[in-house]
Amino acid sequence: MSPYSWLPYGQHKLDEEDVAAVKSSLRAEYLTCGPRVKEFELAFAEAAGAKNAVACNSGTAALHLAAMALDLGPGDAAIVPTITFVATANAVRMTGAEVVFADVEPDTGLMNATTFMAACERAAGAGYKLKAAIPVHLNGQVCDMPALGVAAAREGVPLIEDACHALGVPSVGQARHSRMATFSTHPVKAIATGEGGCVTTSDDEIDARLRRLRSHGITREPREFQNPTLAFEGDAVNPYHYEMLELGWNYRMPDILCALGISQLKKLERFCQRRREIASRYDELLASLAPVIKPVPHGTRGHAWHLYAILVDFGDLGLTRRQFGEALGAKGIGTAVHYIPVHRQPYYQQRYGEIRLPGAEAYFARCLSLPIFPSLTDDGVNRVTAAITEIVRNLR
Repeated sequence: MSPYSWLPYGQHKLDEEDVAAVKSSLRAEYLTCGPRVKEFELAFAEAAGAKNAVACNSGTAALHLAAMALDLGPGDAAIVPTITFVATANAVRMTGAEVVFADVEPDTGLMNATTFMAACERAAGAGYKLKAAIPVHLNGQVCDMPALGVAAAREGVPLIEDACHALGVPSVGQARHSRMATFSTHPVKAIATGEGGCVTTSDDEIDARLRRLRSHGITREPREFQNPTLAFEGDAVNPYHYEMLELGWNYRMPDILCALGISQLKKLERFCQRRREIASRYDELLASLAPVIKPVPHGTRGHAWHLYAILVDFGDLGLTRRQFGEALGAKGIGTAVHYIPVHRQPYYQQRYGEIRLPGAEAYFARCLSLPIFPSLTDDGVNRVTAAITEIVRNLR
């Protein structure tokens, strides 16, 4: 057993206010579909700088709802950067549409306008009808959305931002260059609700459709009813009537989790500030190890610091990533890889064959995520960087 306390790569932070909020919800009239859902949505929209926010039960559900709201289906396709969690691509396939994988920048892992256009060309060559593209704000770093927005508009392709790493960057939730932005409230994200997610949009029609799709495709709005015989008795609305207008899903978020989310949102800026402080400290303490080890370039477009990722020249170091990670693990330091390129997953290889995406391969070969979370202390950061420095200097 390691003599060191364990530092995971990510961890939620809860306090007694969060516990009290959940207890209060458990004693309330509603466990689900109650007033805390709307309260959470309003608080989330305010925190994200959004006009509308639609809560759902996971970040994956948020992506799927967004894809359905753009009517993706069989015969369509969407562009997805290959450096992301599989859920981004899976949400497209869940509609029956095909995935066109885009390459990324080798040092940041982000899709840009150039790799987007290259994916558009491959989609055209395959005869696909492009219906959407989903830029991913990897690690919390914001993509160049103005440039992507211009390129996407030129191609007639609406954008959905996968912002599951980027809550806390105001420009992201506003979705200025996209139709929607999707978020996750998984325990290692900016705020935690256990499981959960949100979609933000400035489009009121999309907002209404998202709400319908998350609840079986059912509406109780009289103006949307299509069966007047059952819906109305003269001028009176039948209070028991509802209509399923399309195929939807049960993606609702319960009041219990919304209560936790409301409490967590009150601490969002504090959490984000601590993540910024940790990132700055890592930058300072790892600077002497360049170029063998260097941080993923931060850019200037905004960063939520969901992850602190480094690029490691494992060949120069003389260790494999597994060996490097095990050496840190022996000192009680957790690391992770975000992510294995999705186009290399067996399901997608079998569906689309071998694809060459050199930027993604270069990023994947070097990336490693270090511990970063609000309760990580300066001593913890010192411990991580000291361990890395010791490993590197013992091999030089």
